[in-house]
Amino acid sequence: MSPLLFFFLVLPLLLESKAKAIEAGDNCSLITHQITGKIGGVINYSSRLGKEQKVAMEMAVEDYFRSSCSKQLTLQLEDSGGDSSRVASATTELISSKRVQSIIGAMTAQETGLFSEVDMNMKNIPIISLTSPAITPPSMPHQLPYFLQMSNHITLHMQCIVDIVGHFKWRKVTALYEHKNGFSAYSGIITLLSDKLKVVNSEISYHSDLSSLSSISNPEITIEQELIKLRSKSNRVFIVLVSSLELAILLFEKANQMRMMEKDYVWIVTDEIASLLDSVDSSVVNNMQGVIGFKTNFARTRDTFKRFKSRFRKKYGSKYPEEEEYSNPSIFALRAYDATWAIARAMEKSQGKITSKELSGNILSSNFEGLSGTVRFENNVLWQSPSFQIINVVGNSYRVMAVWSPKFGFSQSEEKYNGATANGSLKNLGPVYWPGGMPSTNPRGWAISDADIPLKIGVPAMGAFKQFVRVTFDQTQNATCVTGFTINVFEAVVKRLPYNLPYVLVPFYGTYDEMVEQVYRNGLDAAVGDTEIMADRFQYVEFSQPYVDSGLVMVVTQKAETSHATWMLKTFTKKLWLLMIAMHVFIGLLVWLIERGNNTEFDGIGTMLWFSVTIIFYAHRQPLTSNLSRLVLTPWLFVILIVVASFTASLSSAMTVSRLEPSVLDIETLQRTNAPVGCNGNSFIVRYLINVLLFKPENIKKINSIHDYPEAFETGYVKAAFFVEPHARVFLGKYCKGYTKAGPTLKLGGFGFVFPKGSPLAFDISEATLKVIESGELRQLEELLSSSNCTSRTTAIDTSSLGLEPFAGLFILSGTIAAFGSLVAIFRLGRNLHILSYIQTELTRRRIWRWASLQLSRKSSTKEISSTQAC
Repeated sequence: MSPLLFFFLVLPLLLESKAKAIEAGDNCSLITHQITGKIGGVINYSSRLGKEQKVAMEMAVEDYFRSSCSKQLTLQLEDSGGDSSRVASATTELISSKRVQSIIGAMTAQETGLFSEVDMNMKNIPIISLTSPAITPPSMPHQLPYFLQMSNHITLHMQCIVDIVGHFKWRKVTALYEHKNGFSAYSGIITLLSDKLKVVNSEISYHSDLSSLSSISNPEITIEQELIKLRSKSNRVFIVLVSSLELAILLFEKANQMRMMEKDYVWIVTDEIASLLDSVDSSVVNNMQGVIGFKTNFARTRDTFKRFKSRFRKKYGSKYPEEEEYSNPSIFALRAYDATWAIARAMEKSQGKITSKELSGNILSSNFEGLSGTVRFENNVLWQSPSFQIINVVGNSYRVMAVWSPKFGFSQSEEKYNGATANGSLKNLGPVYWPGGMPSTNPRGWAISDADIPLKIGVPAMGAFKQFVRVTFDQTQNATCVTGFTINVFEAVVKRLPYNLPYVLVPFYGTYDEMVEQVYRNGLDAAVGDTEIMADRFQYVEFSQPYVDSGLVMVVTQKAETSHATWMLKTFTKKLWLLMIAMHVFIGLLVWLIERGNNTEFDGIGTMLWFSVTIIFYAHRQPLTSNLSRLVLTPWLFVILIVVASFTASLSSAMTVSRLEPSVLDIETLQRTNAPVGCNGNSFIVRYLINVLLFKPENIKKINSIHDYPEAFETGYVKAAFFVEPHARVFLGKYCKGYTKAGPTLKLGGFGFVFPKGSPLAFDISEATLKVIESGELRQLEELLSSSNCTSRTTAIDTSSLGLEPFAGLFILSGTIAAFGSLVAIFRLGRNLHILSYIQTELTRRRIWRWASLQLSRKSSTKEISSTQAC
């Protein structure tokens, strides 16, 4: 066989073999440059999270070898055992003994910072932290320049939590976090969350610091004791901020056993737990029924993820056969995979030996599409466009209620991230299955527990108006009794609450402002009384829905003044006088037109005018011969009778009766004359008069009892008194004569119940107050308040001019009949005028005809004579 023939026979076989080698990944002979490097890893082999990260990192090295033939890229893994000291020793071992160039691990920035003080080498090697969420202490860029975090920043987690809490309007929450490895790395998030919750008017009422499972000897007893403590408090919204999956599993198992996964409870979990729910068995899910949470959203439909998921499940199942059924990769496995690739790609960029600074720089400049999304770092933290799936654990799994992003808030799906469709709300996204079973109304977030002591509710004991709050001492029962309108309203409101509210009324011997301050300083749990809702008080406390409207009223004495309206023309309004004159003349003229043809008594215009005058006094002597005249005149005579009687009564009243008027007309008069004014010395009115109405302090007299006001007025101690409107009604009702309101009523906020800032009870009381108002029960209580007051109050007599309104019906009747009579009269007159015109027209027409004929005949004769002469 010739060499040439042998070459052509063997060449196709070589090419086919090479193609198969390339397809199998054996393309290393094509690579001219192969990287050499060691990547270290410190993970917890015993945790689900650590197992996923271990498998993912090993797969990343294998996959990178297939693509780059980097046989000298090795992965050195160490087991941390979930213990901080072992993390430190394992990291030191990898750096000092195994000479790794970079480390991937589950260490926090605070842990690494402490370790670096002991081993300076940790500061000089790139470390990628897989802990979630990413927390960046202020000193980290200087202390750990090569420390990178492969997770979303903590602020994104906090913002999502705040949006959830704000949507459901929970005013207080309880935060739980795991105190990992004996370090307080996560304690700072309590302060961060507390600050952000203020935006939605919520706060952290209590936070629980849970020790990691590896640091306690009997985890079940420890968790149970902590849950007993949480159950004894009134708040029912629990947020598990940071926790390992293992601790969360035990936590919810114990909570379920202690009946803390039932109605009225709310549990919220973050990404660290929610993203691992696909990796746990059904018993764990059953203990978490009704839990809501958020998990990192990523592209699960991409082909690269589907291939990775298939290979991951096989590899994970072979390593951990007892967990083969639940071997789906979480976002944390994807990040471990991408972190390994980021380091490998950074090593590949450099030729030969690479320094830590160069390697770190190459990692920070990474920008590639990984399994978890775009891998890019900014300020040493993974910078992706994050979105979270809002989930609700139901049945054997969970359902996705919405997708959240920091830019658009909540939307129904990730395809709706645009301004037109994302409404930023969980509204209309279906029911939420809360702990306890079936979907129901949103939990209020708190409850009165058996261990709660009754609320101390302050009531004003020194109020001037005892009809609202009266404090007495019952000697027979040796007990203090609190009664009054406000107490009745509060008791009616409490009955409308959907739960029992234990409370005790505590008399407060001080001013209203001091009582409000006690609520602010937690000396009182709440305050019930005739307390005015004021803007400046809102800085310290919260108010319920007002149960009574209010305003500031000025009350003065009345003075008798003889009316000056003595001229009779002021008895009627100008409009009524003009209408009377016009109608009177019209009726007289109409009667004259009807009668003048057949009645000799109605000859001349003077007779018509005299008739118009005499009928006012029923003194007319002209007899009426026409029935139409009688029809027109009869209703008008009735109108005259009624109007004259009213005129006489009104004129007599105006000339003889005195009316009562305020002794002081307005506030400006009081200020101009430096008149003394009185008010309740324990209420806000004192500072309102000084700060708002600008009264001089020396002109304000403090009066502490409703019974002292009459004497103060009589002696001239005060010229006016200022009350809130409900108090003014009581005062004017009790003292029926001699006092009246003056000037405008200055609108105020009303009476409300007082609660500390952020109290969830304020919302429930407001809702119950509205129910009492809408049911009519409050109106019945107000009637009882006024039933004992004087009901025969003398009102000032109105001596104003009479208008057209009382006589409108009479004028319409008379005017209608007069109009009818006028039409009949016009018709009759028109008919007579038509006959005369006809005769006159005929005569005129005939005379003109004769005249015309005569003229024509004369012209004809003249023409004939002219012709004869011409001939």
